[in-house]
Amino acid sequence: MIGLKGFECQICIDDLKKHKNKINGLKSISSHDDIVEIEAKEGVDEDELVNDIQDHLKHLGHDHKIETAYNSILYLNGLNCADCAGKIMDKIDKLDEVADANYNFATQKLSVWYNSNSDFSSVFHDVNSIVKSIEPDVEVTKNHILEKSSIFEENKAEILKLLGVFIILILSQVLDLGKSLSFAILLIAYLVVGYEVLLQSIKNLKSGEIFDENFLMAIASIGAIIIGEIPEAVGVMLFYSVGEFFEDLAVENSRNSIKSALDLKAQYANVYRDEEIIEVDPEDVEIGEIILVKPGEKIPLDGKVYEGSSYIDTSSITGESVPLYVSPGDQLNSGCINTDSLIKIQVTKTYSDSTVAKIIDLVENASSRKSKTEKLITKFAKIYTPLVVFFAVAIVFVSSIFNILEFKEAVFRALTFLVVSCPCAFVISVPLSVFAGIGAASKSAIFVKGGNYLEALSSIDKILMDKTGTITMGEFSVVDIDLGEGVDKKELLEYAYLGEKNSTHPIAKAVTDFAKTYAEDKEVEKQKEIAGRGVEYYLDNKKVLIGNKKLLDENNIEAKNISESGVSVYVAADGKYLGSILLKDSLRENTSFVINKLKSFNIKTILLSGDRQENVEDLGEKLGFDKYFGGLLPEDKVRKLEEERKDDSILAFVGDGVNDVPVLAGADIGIAMGALGSDSAIEAADIVLLTDDIGKLIDGIYISRRTKKIVYQNIIFALGVKILFLGLSLFGYTTMWEAVFADVGVTILAVLNSIRVLKYKPEINK
Repeated sequence: MIGLKGFECQICIDDLKKHKNKINGLKSISSHDDIVEIEAKEGVDEDELVNDIQDHLKHLGHDHKIETAYNSILYLNGLNCADCAGKIMDKIDKLDEVADANYNFATQKLSVWYNSNSDFSSVFHDVNSIVKSIEPDVEVTKNHILEKSSIFEENKAEILKLLGVFIILILSQVLDLGKSLSFAILLIAYLVVGYEVLLQSIKNLKSGEIFDENFLMAIASIGAIIIGEIPEAVGVMLFYSVGEFFEDLAVENSRNSIKSALDLKAQYANVYRDEEIIEVDPEDVEIGEIILVKPGEKIPLDGKVYEGSSYIDTSSITGESVPLYVSPGDQLNSGCINTDSLIKIQVTKTYSDSTVAKIIDLVENASSRKSKTEKLITKFAKIYTPLVVFFAVAIVFVSSIFNILEFKEAVFRALTFLVVSCPCAFVISVPLSVFAGIGAASKSAIFVKGGNYLEALSSIDKILMDKTGTITMGEFSVVDIDLGEGVDKKELLEYAYLGEKNSTHPIAKAVTDFAKTYAEDKEVEKQKEIAGRGVEYYLDNKKVLIGNKKLLDENNIEAKNISESGVSVYVAADGKYLGSILLKDSLRENTSFVINKLKSFNIKTILLSGDRQENVEDLGEKLGFDKYFGGLLPEDKVRKLEEERKDDSILAFVGDGVNDVPVLAGADIGIAMGALGSDSAIEAADIVLLTDDIGKLIDGIYISRRTKKIVYQNIIFALGVKILFLGLSLFGYTTMWEAVFADVGVTILAVLNSIRVLKYKPEINK
């Protein structure tokens, strides 16, 4: 994987995505922030690929100066503070050798793009120094395996320390220990609970990082001691530490829900080689090899059952609790668990292309793409904290100059003002809510590639849908055959079989499955596919056409019109119409419910299909689509998408095939049907419905709206309480204890509110 710098032209990025297959050696392309990521096919020189990209873009009249960057992954183990993560990222982004960097709070994964003329060992040293200067306890590693953790088990000593300080604080207020003894005991308790905050404040001052929660708590508590309010100083540090603990608890809870997806990978595969069973890494197994999966084991790679039958637990992938019975020939996804009997599987995809690898990649990279609200809150916090410090200082100076308050009272109000103002509630609760929303979606087998897409899903105005394989099963069956005059059924089906046998299209597969018992396998000549029309080939010097009616019309062959709804495959040979094969597709189980539900959300629905207009019209009217268009080629779908965008609507497109890639990439939100959808469609999409259940679309919208609602609840609640208590502090109506509640209490409540998203069950499943 390499990155392209200085390439911020969206027109060019969209053009590359649209014409990816026209650039030799380009395997994949994606973009975020300042970097365009490209992946070269195996054996392709990366420098030559970059030159080919530049040459390709000249047809647009653009000649960008493109520089390359390389990517490496690091892990910031133990980084639970969102505010600290933001500061670390700010400093890393300013490094001269770093082109771009993204931190995934969910997986603690830091993706660093560094300049091609830089040495990564130098980059690693600089990143490690930055992390240690802000969070000394965070470990920076190149390799890291995420494990589920229990924050209670890991922090027993911390919990006991907090409990002990709390008991001392209570006893000091209840018992008459004398002023000096009470002060000494409370000072020790203060240092025990607050030394880490004080130490970090000193380090931050040395590094120029002044305005953060450590600084606010240190100044407020030290000030309280100076003016003789040491119980309040201990209380500030104690409850701040309790708040930090609850933040860590919530973060780990959310992380563990996402890490469950990362546990899908099997640690080994039992593969047959040289008449032996060898245990190897799944990444070392090749397509076509036979693997053995015992009862209780995870299926390590995608494949089809080669021998044996069993019940498979697919819940970790699809969310479906009912075991799936499989037998020879059935397709299996990696990550599922064999529960019943020993089976042999023939591998159909390498690990890098497997279902598990795609899920892990989606999960690992999801939270690196921040929502607009997250970005806004990050900017707000940077302005907010210095501002309140300025006001706190102003309270003291203005009171002293104009003799409004006694100096001690002015200082006390300023200190309570500082405690109230701590931005933790904003900084942690907003990303945590989005983070939890992505986790809740993944539990429902909906994989969202970023917080920005989760947020946008709640605001869509129109949903455009492909027909075949999206709202229908994509499993066609032959229902009727119409024979031309004097034509034998065997002759018709043999021609059809020979023309369609090499195609992977669902219609072609249905035709060949039906016709293969009537046909002899013969060699054909000059076979070619005619886009949007069908297939042409020669047999015994006869020109044979297999496809839609347009194909026959263009060759001046008169064919019988089929009025019945369905898909007709027309067959002609040597200029003569031989007949047609009528196929029908079945609707997905809850398609009608989904369309009605979308209407209740005030979302317009539009059906796009390459099928005949009359078929699309019949289905569109039956299901209640607002608009429906048939006979569309891939470029026609893109044109329809642009037409619907003219009123500034936010558009989503749902599709599953290779021909849907351009419109998936062009939509505001591309949604792919993941189980049977093409790899290209999944790659181009922003959201993947892994089970191919169209009802998951409704689940996703519910989760998105729920997440957005909770984000706004947290912002309004935190802002409201803080503004109220800031005002009360200013006029002397609050104590330090109430100020602590306004900070720590609000933070804890906002955090607990955030993780409610994880427990939410979409309405469709209730």
